[in-house]
Amino acid sequence: MNTPEVFWQQCQGWRENDLQSNEILLEVMDLNKTFPVKKEKLYAVNHVSFSLQKGECLGIVGESGCGKSTLARMIAGITPTSDGKVLLEGKDYIGLKGGEKRRFRRNIQMVFQDPLSSFSPRMKVGTYLMEARRNFDGISKAEGLKEVGRLLQEVGLPEEFVSRYPHELSGGQLQRVAIARAISIQPKLLICDEATGALDVSIQNQIAQLLVKLVEEKNIGCLFIGHDLALVRSVSQRIAVMYLGRIVELLESETLGEKAMHPYTKMLLGSIFDVYCDQNEEIAAPKGEPPSPLKIRKGCAFAERCSWCSEKCKENVPPLQEVEPGHKVACFQFTE
Repeated sequence: MNTPEVFWQQCQGWRENDLQSNEILLEVMDLNKTFPVKKEKLYAVNHVSFSLQKGECLGIVGESGCGKSTLARMIAGITPTSDGKVLLEGKDYIGLKGGEKRRFRRNIQMVFQDPLSSFSPRMKVGTYLMEARRNFDGISKAEGLKEVGRLLQEVGLPEEFVSRYPHELSGGQLQRVAIARAISIQPKLLICDEATGALDVSIQNQIAQLLVKLVEEKNIGCLFIGHDLALVRSVSQRIAVMYLGRIVELLESETLGEKAMHPYTKMLLGSIFDVYCDQNEEIAAPKGEPPSPLKIRKGCAFAERCSWCSEKCKENVPPLQEVEPGHKVACFQFTE
């Protein structure tokens, strides 16, 4: 696997600060999401299960269209599920309705890729940050202004930003404000859906460091969705690799470069360009293209692109099984 050493040197992980407890915050159990397409069903998320501890950040990676964002939106309660359960501190909140659902929703907040789309161009930063607290907690405007100053300070912005409009802020500053709003109502779970994807590389690292700091300080859970393996690895303690709606590998972030087993994970790692490689060496191209989710009738979804493919792979779906402590793989090559 040709993964450049300089790639991993960018990662300033936090694995030295191991989790202090095994208290489970989030449990996703056999979660599915299907969309009707004419007379067929498209499985956007297919039998996904995992858990998340308090104070832990789980990274989710995969190609575009693999179901990462759909999974995040179901967990946040934005997109309805087709089947399965999502438990936060042991409570299945997916079926909640009315006022109970509204009260529970404060526990899970999202930060999206494009923060500008979350802002009203006529609303100042201070009003935007006060809105959630006033809606959920009924605080006064004076209390809200004090809270805004504290929030801006927490995300590394000066207090004078309280009177600015969205168009007066840079992309990185807007994303900091979006994060401040998300943490303003003290959620238990923060979901970052490509939260750094639209930012410059230097700003991405700053936002990543901010998220790590907030998750550690507030002891909240975090799902960090992205496509930059180095960045996701630096933010998270574990990484889930998704392919066409399924988790195909789940392992500790610091072991990603050395212990990745699934051929798709290895393909992702092999796609990292090494500027120090032999200029005359031919770059290995991934085999084939991802099949349409509508055409996957049975067997492993990666079978057509896998050099290890056997008849069993074409007929049966490999379950996600533990191959060593903290490491799960969905591949018959390693689970038999």
